[in-house]
Amino acid sequence: MFRKAEDKDIPAVAAIYEEVHSADERGEITACWQRGVYPTEETARNAMNAGELFVEEDNGEIVAAAIINRKQLESYKEGRWSTETDDVMVLHTLVVSPSRSHSGYGRAFVKFYEDFARKSGCCTLRMDTNERNAVARALYKTLGYREAGTIPATFNGIPGIRLVLLEKILS
Repeated sequence: MFRKAEDKDIPAVAAIYEEVHSADERGEITACWQRGVYPTEETARNAMNAGELFVEEDNGEIVAAAIINRKQLESYKEGRWSTETDDVMVLHTLVVSPSRSHSGYGRAFVKFYEDFARKSGCCTLRMDTNERNAVARALYKTLGYREAGTIPATFNGIPGIRLVLLEKILS
C-alpha cells in the first residue's frame, strides 16, 4: 500500500535511511549518500511537512519511501532532456530497506510514482541517481527511463557526485 507519510512514519523512514548508510559503508550497495548529511531524519520530516513524502507499507511495516514533487534540482538545467517543460514530476530519494531488496518494492514504487504523476496531469518524469549506482540505473532502464546526461554536482551537501539524469515521457 502506498500513501502519504504521517508523523508516526518518520522513525521508520529514518531507520531505512540508516540501513542504507550502513549497507553502503559495508560495500553491499552503492547509494553514495553520506550519514549525517543526506538523507537524514530531518530530510524525511521536511518532506512530510511539505506533503511530499510517500511510503510503501507491507503488512503494517514501512518498507520503502520516496519524495515526490515538481522540484527539479538546479543541476537539471544541464540535462539533455527530450522536452523543455516545467510541467515535470520528480522522484527524489527513493529508498527500499536493504533487508527487503530484490522483493519488487523499488519497481512498485516507481509504478506508483508514474501513476501519481498521471493523476496529477504530468507526463514528463525526471529523477537522478549516482553514476556509480549500477543497480538503480539498470532498474530505471528496464522501466523505460532514458539517461539524459551525467553531470558533476554537489548533491545535498555531498561534493564530488556525478549525477545521472533520467527521464521518461508518459503516453
